[in-house]
Amino acid sequence: MTCLDTQAVAEHLEAVGLDLAGPLRSELIAGGRSNLTYQLSDGQSRWVLRRPPQAGRTASAHDMVREARVTAGLADTAVPVPPLVSLCEDESVLGAPFTVTGWIDGRVVRQRSDLTDLTDHELIATCAALVDVLATLHEVDPQKVGLSGFGRAQGYLERQVALWRRQWEQVHTRELADLERLHIRLADRVPTSAATSIVHGDYRIDNVMLAADDPAQVVAVLDWELSTLGDPCTDVALMCTYRHPALDAVLGIPAAWASPRLPAPESLADAYARRSGRDLGDWAFYLGLAHLKLAVIAEGIAYRASVGADAGREARGAAAAVPELLADGLSHLG
Repeated sequence: MTCLDTQAVAEHLEAVGLDLAGPLRSELIAGGRSNLTYQLSDGQSRWVLRRPPQAGRTASAHDMVREARVTAGLADTAVPVPPLVSLCEDESVLGAPFTVTGWIDGRVVRQRSDLTDLTDHELIATCAALVDVLATLHEVDPQKVGLSGFGRAQGYLERQVALWRRQWEQVHTRELADLERLHIRLADRVPTSAATSIVHGDYRIDNVMLAADDPAQVVAVLDWELSTLGDPCTDVALMCTYRHPALDAVLGIPAAWASPRLPAPESLADAYARRSGRDLGDWAFYLGLAHLKLAVIAEGIAYRASVGADAGREARGAAAAVPELLADGLSHLG
């Protein structure tokens, strides 16, 4: 069920001081596979509402409070984020917490067909902009933007390895030996983090908006529900791992970020290292962890489909990607 109680949302918006010009209308924005995303309109203005899925919710994967807090913190930085209008934590309104942000005009590149009108030169520039924004995010001082308590940086990698193992227990639809093998190898190899920053936790091309007239300009970074304070190399590794061909099956579409027209994962990692000046450390560990994350995300999509709560198309196909992602994660660790 993906319909929205617009009357309840309208009453909430009016209660927080928004003067609506007319009846509120909503439209589910295609592509949501985790949180549900809606366009709202009163006939004159537009907004975006995000809320968790109807079932298969996990505490960290659908944390609307976290998303609202980091968006508000980054509002006056060089990291482009949508302006926060409201965070509603009262679950009696829609059955779950939700956020409302201002509407931003721009281009979302989600499917490979969205790349057809872009030249190879423009795609290279787009990816350079994505890397630049990610490095810019990692340069933000959390204390200066009110996010010093946004997460526990100490022990972050150990907790990530344990977290994604626990997430698997919440959403798995079958037993896979490679999941346990990958988890054990990662737990035995956790490096000492060299740096701490705000991390996005889900960074790739379809989680940003590009300027409609300039694909080399990122106008908004979206989908912050996995953000925290942690090791910036995890963001870089996941961005690179999302270039895996299995992303098509995970998203249920020919994913733009899996297109062979885009730079190889190694090129993206090198570009980030040059732009940021950071040492990527035990890169094999970070790639292994990223593959574990993506495998668990895929399994979660399959789980939500199995209980009839998927927000996208053909989500059961995501299950087929899980064994391959686990095996490739193991291969990075030797």
